[in-house]
Amino acid sequence: MKNIFKLTTVAALTLFMYSCDEEFLEKEPSEFITTQQIGEAASKNPDVVKGTMTGIYSLMIETGTGGTGGHDDFGQRAYDIFGDMLSGDMALSVSTYGWYRASITELQATTDYTFLDNYQVWRYYYRIIRSANTVIDALGGQASIPELEENKYLMGQAKAIRAHSYYYLAQYFQNSYNPSQEILPLYDDLLDQNGPKVPASEIYALILSDLNDANTLLNGFNRANKSEINQSVAKAILAYVHATMGNDAEAAKLTGQIIGSNNYTLMNADEVLGGFNDVNTPGWMWGVDLNADTGLGLVSWWGQIDYFSYSYAAFGDAKSIDSDLYAAIPADDVRKGQFYDAAFELLPIGKFYDADRIRYGASTQVKADYVYMRIAEIYLLNAETAARSGDEATAKASLKTLLNQRVPDASYVDALSGQALLDEIYLQTRIELWGEGKAYLALKRNKETTTRGDNHLSLVGETISHDDERLTFEIPESEIQNNPFIDSQN
Repeated sequence: MKNIFKLTTVAALTLFMYSCDEEFLEKEPSEFITTQQIGEAASKNPDVVKGTMTGIYSLMIETGTGGTGGHDDFGQRAYDIFGDMLSGDMALSVSTYGWYRASITELQATTDYTFLDNYQVWRYYYRIIRSANTVIDALGGQASIPELEENKYLMGQAKAIRAHSYYYLAQYFQNSYNPSQEILPLYDDLLDQNGPKVPASEIYALILSDLNDANTLLNGFNRANKSEINQSVAKAILAYVHATMGNDAEAAKLTGQIIGSNNYTLMNADEVLGGFNDVNTPGWMWGVDLNADTGLGLVSWWGQIDYFSYSYAAFGDAKSIDSDLYAAIPADDVRKGQFYDAAFELLPIGKFYDADRIRYGASTQVKADYVYMRIAEIYLLNAETAARSGDEATAKASLKTLLNQRVPDASYVDALSGQALLDEIYLQTRIELWGEGKAYLALKRNKETTTRGDNHLSLVGETISHDDERLTFEIPESEIQNNPFIDSQN
């Protein structure tokens, strides 16, 4: 972050293409296009900024956005794998290529700031933040409320994705929520350069401000596709943040509003065994439609997870469900069928798969879609936070609504209370959302411990607390070298 943040090429080209005010261009000749010029053009034509927002969503799926060029560097879903493995719920049960073994599953990167995976996580999320700042500045800055409705929606999306990125940075770079601990630099302006670490309270204050603004700005927004953040997605991110901070009643209220909107339906028994490959699935709240034209192949989430893609999973790099977690799934639970037994290393052959279901893939190009968020996690988060805030009736109702789609009889939930109820909600969260990048968040949020089953290659049987240093990334070496305000890991 040593250099002043530049405007994206997309924004510059879009300004040139869409600004029809020739006099404006003649009066302000410049070698560079400024945010003020973009903002003035955007006030007449939102397409000027829309291209930049579209580019941000593209960053979430592009390879190399973490700056390493590695085969584990492919946007948001790359760090979902990091989190799932750190949580222990995803086991590296066979390692032929070694992309994750030493660095992630043996917890070496998280204890050594010279490992590139630290840089990769850092660079990806701060790159999203930088791009979001481009949109926010072009639309008038942090306190601005754009006049054009479409610009309001773009501002809401930009603030939501910036908050999402800061939230993930806070999760990955702080052992547990501690408002007074200095954790990250905060950049909320396009011209911000290097800066010191600030207390978590400042990071979370910006996150809350952004998401509350987004909730208002996105009211009435009908998105073109599910890759865009709408009001429900912004509310869900806000609910996660409140739950992390211990504001359980507020998180329960927000998740209750999303459920009550009736805009999404839980995936049924057939759908949870259907491959998780179609963004049009009614239970998906946020995701992206991928096809052969997208250009993703081996270097992708599917390339790392799916046995039925031209992928590492097919060629000998198995990412499996933890054996103890698998054993905790009842035999009559439909989700047991998402995983194949020990002969297949407990791979998720029945949960995530390319629709062709041909080992090594019918094509080297990824056609299956990415899921970022489902309504199922909202029911589970509602159950968790309602239980923590003393509303066990709502907690049980939300949990049973989900389980009624998974097991023949969910009435056992009625007898649960207190810690037993919370334990069951946490277990169901781990089972339902396995492989979807939510296990690490749940581990930290619930202040739990993880104990690795016997199908891991490393640290088998070791119990690790949520706040263990080995589960949190280090500020990368390059940031320490290039940012004069950060000169050590302390």
